[in-house]
Amino acid sequence: MNICLKSATIAGALLAAAPAFAQEAEGDCPVAEFTMALRYQQQSAEVRALQLQAYNIATERLDAAVEGAEDPARLAVVTDLDETVIDNSALLARDLANCHMYDAWDTWLPWERDGHPGLIPGAKAFLDHADSLGVTIRYISDRSDEQKSHTLETLEELGLPQVSEESVLLLGPPKVERREIVSADHEIVLLLGDTLHDFDGRFRKTPLDAQKETVDAEAAKWGKEWIVFPNAGYGTWSEAPLDAWDAETVIEEW
Repeated sequence: MNICLKSATIAGALLAAAPAFAQEAEGDCPVAEFTMALRYQQQSAEVRALQLQAYNIATERLDAAVEGAEDPARLAVVTDLDETVIDNSALLARDLANCHMYDAWDTWLPWERDGHPGLIPGAKAFLDHADSLGVTIRYISDRSDEQKSHTLETLEELGLPQVSEESVLLLGPPKVERREIVSADHEIVLLLGDTLHDFDGRFRKTPLDAQKETVDAEAAKWGKEWIVFPNAGYGTWSEAPLDAWDAETVIEEW
């Protein structure tokens, strides 16, 4: 990738800081609870496999849609950016190391201006493939519209196709309304994202139980029209309580 930060450096910083995180977790560093989730998101081979798997499925679904289309340019792929196409975990790791609660998003605007995100594995190959087929690409993200020039510059530096003022729709109206702008003159054949409101307005600002019910109700769309990407770094689930086994702990040696 063009401007990818070296993940090994980030990994070393996280591992070196691990003892400090453990100590601070007992004191005044609540952000330390995200350490394992962020390490999984950034460093695990499993997440990389899931990302590649998602793009493989997306490619198959897109090829099938194009095969039956009279005019591929009338078809559209709508994709989220953050943690779907671009990887922002370096920002989260930096804030984590500084014991700064990153899901307050108060460091996000400087990152949009000056940060250098990497690409999610498989993203560029898929988008280049869609472009080669003549399919329209629209990037819908909740990045700041006031800083749109910086996001456009980042996407161009990453070498992504069809990057323009028209193709990148940033925060203003809810995503459902921005998708309606696309569907006014295109048939959206694929939605890609890491959070559920990337797919349907029913997921926006609703309780987790309602989100899960909608996920089940739309079971047929996952992997066909809707392609979801793993994101263990942040989400509406982050404060949800865990369900534990209601039994006395018994420890046995192997």
